[in-house]
Amino acid sequence: MAETSKTTTGVTVRRAAHAARAPRGSGFRVVGAVLVLLMLSSSVPSALYVLYQQKWGLSSGTITVVFALYAVTVLAGLLLFGSLSDTLGRRPVLGGALVLAMVSMALFAGAGGPVLLLAARAVQGLAVGLATGAMGAALLEMAPASRPALGAQVNSAGPTVGIGLGGIGAGLLVQFAPAPTALSYLLLIGAFAVTLVGVVRMPESAPGAGGGFRVVPHRIHVPAGARGRFTVLVLTIVAVWSVGGFYLSLGPHLALSLLESTNYLVGGATVALLAGAATAAQLMLGRTEALRTAVLGLCGLLAGLGLVLLALGLGSAAVFLVATAVLGTGWGAAFLGSFRALSTLADPAHRGELTAAVYVFAYLAMSVPAVLAGMLTNIHGLHRTSVGFMAAVAGVCALALLATLRLAARIRAEGSTA
Repeated sequence: MAETSKTTTGVTVRRAAHAARAPRGSGFRVVGAVLVLLMLSSSVPSALYVLYQQKWGLSSGTITVVFALYAVTVLAGLLLFGSLSDTLGRRPVLGGALVLAMVSMALFAGAGGPVLLLAARAVQGLAVGLATGAMGAALLEMAPASRPALGAQVNSAGPTVGIGLGGIGAGLLVQFAPAPTALSYLLLIGAFAVTLVGVVRMPESAPGAGGGFRVVPHRIHVPAGARGRFTVLVLTIVAVWSVGGFYLSLGPHLALSLLESTNYLVGGATVALLAGAATAAQLMLGRTEALRTAVLGLCGLLAGLGLVLLALGLGSAAVFLVATAVLGTGWGAAFLGSFRALSTLADPAHRGELTAAVYVFAYLAMSVPAVLAGMLTNIHGLHRTSVGFMAAVAGVCALALLATLRLAARIRAEGSTA
């Protein structure tokens, strides 16, 4: 027994030494690629929703239900498995999520009606929910020592990069390639397989890895001392992802309506414009203090929402495109700033839990307002519903801006940082 114990201890020590020597940079890049690909795959159906509507006679309300099912299953995955990577490890959780993602892509490719479309979206959401806490924590842990803020920056920029690439890529394939409702997903299966190999080979970064498979739903947790700041900052997350949910579900349809176009690329390009502007803002503001970035982003969101309302009032496609770009800039900056400020609120052993808590609010904000908008669209029409939605989100942004400015002033008075 003593000899066995020594052997086990030796193996553990050697594994720890190997993990310490393993290059963090390669693992960081792999996790970043997983994040971008998962977000890319989540936005591909957005470019196809108009096509699905035409092929299967679906209403706008049904489309938002399909979209919301994804967000709800992401949320379920977060609630069930948000802290799993803190005990089991980042690598096995990410590996399992990639396998589920490939299954969902196969379901999408074979979908011939709304039933399989719903099933595919549900499996996809579970895959993203399983991966989200692990990705967020791993990026913070594996960030280069010379650029510690890069982890939070990739956490916030990765989704927008993926969403943008997914929107424009799917739009191009739908407009110009054969089998548009299958080809995008088949290509993604191959991409996920490649990243799965990278995940298997990367070093483990979780401090408590090796604790076994334990599903502990209640460990989606915000430290008691940080709940005041969390409440303020999460208002910005709600505003950001309410806009994201609307654009990813009804945005392409609204763009086609305002532009009076039947070109499917327009819908994907609208999503890509929003996400591309968001990514550009995040790259420009990557070294700016977190709360200042959030304030700038909220101002951009308010300006963009005002321009969207103007575009809807005028029926102007040109103003709508400018509004989308301004809105995207604010979206990216607000998410970057709030996420960076939130990421400092937990110790390393509980990063997965806190990251999951952030995304619980993000996906609730993405799904619930979008479903309500879809249902109201069936009653009041897309134009009137869009006006009401944008006005309501502007109210949330104004509240978040006021609360964030007060938080920043309090922090300055205390002489601390966020």
